[in-house]
Amino acid sequence: MSVNSIEGKKLAHMFVEGAANLSKHVKVVDSLNVFPVPDGDTGTNMNLSITSGVKEVKAQVSDDAGKVAASFAKGLLMGARGNSGVILSQLFRGFSKDVEGKESIGALDLAKAFEHGVETAYKAVMKPVEGTILTVAKDAAKHAVKTAKHEKDVIAMMEEVLKEARASLKRTPDLLPVLKEVGVVDSGGQGLVYIYEGFLAVLKGEKLSDSLPEEPQMEDLVKIEHHNAQSHMSTEDIEFGYCTEVMVRFEQEKLAANPFDETSFRNELSEHGDSLLVVSDEDLLKVHIHAEEPGAVLSKAQRFGDLINIKIENMREQHTHLLDETKAVYGGEEAPAATPKEKSEYGIVTVSMGDGIAKLFEGLGASAVIQGGQTMNPSTEDIVRAIEEVNAEKVIILPNNGNIIMAAEQAAQVVDAKAVVIPSKTVPQGLAALLAFNPSDALDANAQGMKEAMSHVKTGQVTFAVRDTNIDGIDIKKDDFMGIAEKKIVSSGADVLEVTKELLQKLMDENSEIITILQGEDASSELTDELAAYIESEYPDVEVDIHLGNQPLYSYIFSVE
Repeated sequence: MSVNSIEGKKLAHMFVEGAANLSKHVKVVDSLNVFPVPDGDTGTNMNLSITSGVKEVKAQVSDDAGKVAASFAKGLLMGARGNSGVILSQLFRGFSKDVEGKESIGALDLAKAFEHGVETAYKAVMKPVEGTILTVAKDAAKHAVKTAKHEKDVIAMMEEVLKEARASLKRTPDLLPVLKEVGVVDSGGQGLVYIYEGFLAVLKGEKLSDSLPEEPQMEDLVKIEHHNAQSHMSTEDIEFGYCTEVMVRFEQEKLAANPFDETSFRNELSEHGDSLLVVSDEDLLKVHIHAEEPGAVLSKAQRFGDLINIKIENMREQHTHLLDETKAVYGGEEAPAATPKEKSEYGIVTVSMGDGIAKLFEGLGASAVIQGGQTMNPSTEDIVRAIEEVNAEKVIILPNNGNIIMAAEQAAQVVDAKAVVIPSKTVPQGLAALLAFNPSDALDANAQGMKEAMSHVKTGQVTFAVRDTNIDGIDIKKDDFMGIAEKKIVSSGADVLEVTKELLQKLMDENSEIITILQGEDASSELTDELAAYIESEYPDVEVDIHLGNQPLYSYIFSVE
């Protein structure tokens, strides 16, 4: 059996089967996501993202392969959750661009589409970490192009793609030390292999899924605190001091003299800083970059048209922008519909896990609270919807989870309002930032002040493990409690009180003045009272503030100022 071309309906079936195969193995992918804690949920995130893409394909049935790929990419982009979902959306955004206008695609077309997808995804992550899904996609695509130069049978070519993807996956521990330490392969790469398996199954006629994979229920998901390899590998020392954002309204006269090419311009700006994002359409160009010389960035952008919506922030004393965690989750619940109201100057959109924490944010002035967090990352579309419902000229977004930052930044790029993301990675950081908000200040001044406020807060969390492992010399047993100070596990054991006390000893120092305790849904008031008594005894000069957060997964979240 051989296949020389793929039409639209066949490509749609490939996308459906790829999603279905990933859906069947979500927990396997989740269980591989061990960095730097025992488990994660990258599979969940990738599954929900690709399911969104397939739903769009189902809604836009076509015999045209290019149109099917475009629908898939659109759905993936709007449903992307967490870093892994966003990266997956970029892989197929590039894929769709390469097959645009083609009613059917052959082996070489498919290979080049994979290659273009890799190029697009690498551009989306300014400091890519090798040994991740990016490496697996890159190796497979490179082998695809090489194979397709002499192999016209799409089935034979896809078999080679899958073979190389599996081989690349096995090599990931040699590229990312933490994988070798724990004894696993990269979770995102494994997820991509499952998708490619589904593609090949359809081409060989082994199975055609006529229905979408069902979205997993929350009780079925692996629930575990997790931070990804991307965030671990990024530096905490900021090199480029100014967060620079500018929008350009294209002018035909300037474009005639200076033709615009997004790829070339992105490469040009990459020499001036990091955290770079360049997005454009027919009318507008949007640039975000952390640069040392923002004036040079503005001058280069001005070659193509009028500068609008300029924002420059001094980030010298701030936290570095985290390259988001490659893992994820079940999507956030839809924000309640807002009553139509007159447009306000400011709106604040924040993400919360637990109704008690949501009430805290609302009490501090949040305009919209999206239910989400660890294992419940809202999608880009969820955040866009909340921004639109806020109905404000200027919007501040507080993700409160490192894995949501990329989706929040993506949402900020596509809305009409001036939107800025304050890269809060924890609930305590988000609360501290919101307390620093001043409605009388300009947007850039507020962003500066809110980021500064985050830098004075330390976060502690108590959660549980779902597998045995050893991280940073700490033995962790299944069902043990873990104390996490910032991003590092500092204590573990079966006794939650002892684990929490050891965590507090790591968090508290002579400069600590206030400690806020957010009690989780599985923690008792008696235990909380015992913790408060311990703090008052050991740290008599520290003020203790207790709130019922009702957050899932975390027995306690601590904020130390």
